[in-house]
Amino acid sequence: MARQNISSGTSWESIVGYSRAVRIGKVGEVALIEVAGTTAVDESGQVVGLNDSYLQTQYVLRKIEKALLQAGAAMSDVIRTRMYVTDIRQWEQIGRAHGEVFRDIRPAATMVEVRALISPDLLVEIEVTAVVRE
Repeated sequence: MARQNISSGTSWESIVGYSRAVRIGKVGEVALIEVAGTTAVDESGQVVGLNDSYLQTQYVLRKIEKALLQAGAAMSDVIRTRMYVTDIRQWEQIGRAHGEVFRDIRPAATMVEVRALISPDLLVEIEVTAVVRE
């Protein structure tokens, strides 16, 4: 089975040992794409949408979409999302941004509150699973 690792280019990937996304499968088969937990950190390492869970969620979903495109998929191929949030009281803002992307796609979704993310400025981390048929 063919494997394609998708990198976002951050130094964290080699330190921690992960890829932004991994695609398993080859042409003519169904391919599974897993996108790692993604946060609102830009290419220069700065948090986008400081203190704003809605803006952070929008940014995260754009980063995820970019990784999916590199893996040959689209947001419409997403079958599951997992949202980790540091303050569940922000669910409406996070859910609104999620709904703007997935309202018609309707993947299975989970949102759970966690004690902390890797930086105290990060409010949400999202991972997705997508499936494409070649």
